[in-house]
Amino acid sequence: MDASAAYGAKTPGDRPLAPIRIAVLVDRKDQLENWQLALIDRILADDRFCLKTLILCPARTEASSSAFRLAASLERMTLGRQPVYRTVSPGFGDLHVEPLEKVIVSGLTAELDLVLQLSPLDLDPKIFTGLRFGAWRFSFLDAADRNADWFGYGEVISGQPATELAITVCRGEHGTEGTLASAEFNTKFSAVRNGDFIKERAVSLAMRELRKVARTRSITPEPSVTGRPAAGPPAPRALAIYMAELAKTLLARGQQALALKLKIAAPAWALFVGEGEPEDFDPMTAKLLKPDHGEFRADPFLFEENGETFVFYEAYNASDTKAHIAVSRLKGDRLERIGIALQAPYHLSYPFVFRDGDSIFMIPETNTARRLEVWRSVEFPLRWELHATALEGQSPADSAMIRVSGKWWLFTNLSEFHAYEDHCSELHLFEVDGPDLNWLKPHHNNPVVIGSIDARNGGRPFERGGRLYRPSQRNEHGIYGYGLNIMEVEELNLDTYCERCIRRIDPDFAAGIIACHHLDALNGRYIIDAMFKDQSHLLR
Repeated sequence: MDASAAYGAKTPGDRPLAPIRIAVLVDRKDQLENWQLALIDRILADDRFCLKTLILCPARTEASSSAFRLAASLERMTLGRQPVYRTVSPGFGDLHVEPLEKVIVSGLTAELDLVLQLSPLDLDPKIFTGLRFGAWRFSFLDAADRNADWFGYGEVISGQPATELAITVCRGEHGTEGTLASAEFNTKFSAVRNGDFIKERAVSLAMRELRKVARTRSITPEPSVTGRPAAGPPAPRALAIYMAELAKTLLARGQQALALKLKIAAPAWALFVGEGEPEDFDPMTAKLLKPDHGEFRADPFLFEENGETFVFYEAYNASDTKAHIAVSRLKGDRLERIGIALQAPYHLSYPFVFRDGDSIFMIPETNTARRLEVWRSVEFPLRWELHATALEGQSPADSAMIRVSGKWWLFTNLSEFHAYEDHCSELHLFEVDGPDLNWLKPHHNNPVVIGSIDARNGGRPFERGGRLYRPSQRNEHGIYGYGLNIMEVEELNLDTYCERCIRRIDPDFAAGIIACHHLDALNGRYIIDAMFKDQSHLLR
């Protein structure tokens, strides 16, 4: 079950609403893909929905060549294998299956609110446009036929920084098509993985939109871009060039993996400091905080106590198997190392340090412990005790808690996954009582942000001039943490979350860096991290 559904479909005092009646359109009833099984499973597990039937429809005729199908199958065998999906809902085995012709003749469509297309079909969408919420379809189905799937190839071959996913809806007397929701995701090095990853994320996007319909009983699609033909399979020459580049990439990645295993290399993150505010500072003025003893540093947070400025950050060496939280004093443009603030049997990073009254708290990233942890300082800055936990059994990353207009809000990146664990694609929002975490109220539209170009937290949320801002990562170009965004939060309550990007920061402010993914600021100074392409550029 996905993270938002785990909190239940109704709250005390809600009037029970009739379930949304759904049918799923597929080209087969057996050998469904994992993402298809997961989406059906979650619909069945949620009492806001009634899955009436699977409707068997004719598959789209072949558009792909035998050469492409062979190349794609070889890539899938080597890079696209996934664990078997085990269904959770007990109703899965009792699903009703009907052919399209029988559904049309029997008038079953009168018992439906919407249909959800999960396969590439040779189908007139206007058959279902009379339904209250229309016919929903994923954009990647345009890049597939009955025997092949080329979704994701075009973006990898052309070097697109991100790959788009959209859910469109067709409804009304004239079968008007609109875009219900869309998101962009970091393009992978492998086209098969690129497509499979986005299909897994499509489950979260679809479930969020279905929950909106169940709660509001309405949809508000945006006009779709028309006149743009669907991309076909890659041409033979483009495919050959892609396969050669893929082989070179796999060799390079294998060398990197070997270096990590031998503990002779690690992602070379370092910290830079400068003067300015997060909205308008010039990163070209940033100065490198030269690491000590081969220590790599990331996710810095600034904190003031007794007139001194402290920096808490993720710290590790190439020889380490996991990171810990270190703390230093910031003295001008250099760090004075104090020591290890927090260490655990599991990986720690993103030490979000904040004050509530007379107490100082830290929320480190602890996703490998499968829970969110709040630690309280008992002897600042080196002694901390576990104060509270939440989201047990889930995988939260890069969490931040902030009080806005008297209410506490928890921003966290949860990963609901089967084959591709990922914390860059979903931002979840909760109203909470504060650091004690006695209760959490999930936002009605969780995940409130979907997409790797802006979902993942990239530093401390902050207020300026009565406005709330959220630094976020921009994961694209196939690079984790490629760049930063400053997002202005325009609306924040349990029903609505709206933000817009007011600034982007690219990794171009120092020689040799290829990524920058975290920012914090305090008293007119900022601190930012960046990753060097080659650790020798940093450590020499």
